[in-house]
Amino acid sequence: MSPNTRIRSHRKPSRPAMQSWAVRTGVAGGVLSTLAVAAPGSATAAEKPAESTMEMPTFDVGLSASIAQSADATQQAAAGYQARAQVDDAIEQARNDARKAAKKAREEAERKAEAERKSAEAEKKRDQEHEQEQEQKQSEDNAQSHGSRSADRSRPAGSGSTAKPTPPSSSSDSSSSATGSAAAMLAFLKSQVGKAYVMGGTGASGSYDCSGLVMAAYKQIGIDLPRVSGQQSTAGRQVSLDSLKPGDILYWGSAGSAYHVAVYTGGGKFIGAQNPRTGVVERDMKWDMPTGAVRVL
Repeated sequence: MSPNTRIRSHRKPSRPAMQSWAVRTGVAGGVLSTLAVAAPGSATAAEKPAESTMEMPTFDVGLSASIAQSADATQQAAAGYQARAQVDDAIEQARNDARKAAKKAREEAERKAEAERKSAEAEKKRDQEHEQEQEQKQSEDNAQSHGSRSADRSRPAGSGSTAKPTPPSSSSDSSSSATGSAAAMLAFLKSQVGKAYVMGGTGASGSYDCSGLVMAAYKQIGIDLPRVSGQQSTAGRQVSLDSLKPGDILYWGSAGSAYHVAVYTGGGKFIGAQNPRTGVVERDMKWDMPTGAVRVL
């Protein structure tokens, strides 16, 4: 045996080493005991799921009031949108009506202007024909007068002379035979002769158009007539042109859509606002024979 070989000592270990071992043994036993006791509870705790809770919102008076206010605001906004839509519809309808009225007025003005232009041309032509007739009649009268003087010079003294033919007397329906309201109306019409013709005129500025003059004449005796020619041509009872009386309304064109009117004054004549060139004049019916007549008085 080597001298360096160490022989285990048979001496008892020291106390400190024994105490350390006992402490370590006690700690280990305590840990195992704790694990053994805690293990069943831990398994049970692991198997049972944890319960969860959800907190529900709390509805109080303030929240209810806020919801109610929001609903009222939404309803008011909807009512406002509806009212606005109705206003927009009414405005659009008014614009459409205004456009239609303007178009109708323009067409009526154009139609009336065209009728007045034609009336003025016809009036001018009739004036020329009348002047020619007057010149021809004057020439015939001069020739007849010259022939009569020659015959008188060649006729023996003391012989009778031949009388000149007298023109036919005017008919019994002359303006001088008008009485009462008709006479007052005709007097007014005669006082307006020579005044200007202006489209749309009713006498307020001293001028008339054809229907404005007729309306103003009847207004003098307390009768309100429609404003336009077409309506005035149906304002009374239709009468024939061979049975006219002073104060009857003469019209040119169809009844209900006449383009010109005047007032019969008697003796085959009428007074009317003819056109811008002649103004208010008294004319013979043969210059422009009317289409028909209505009697209001």
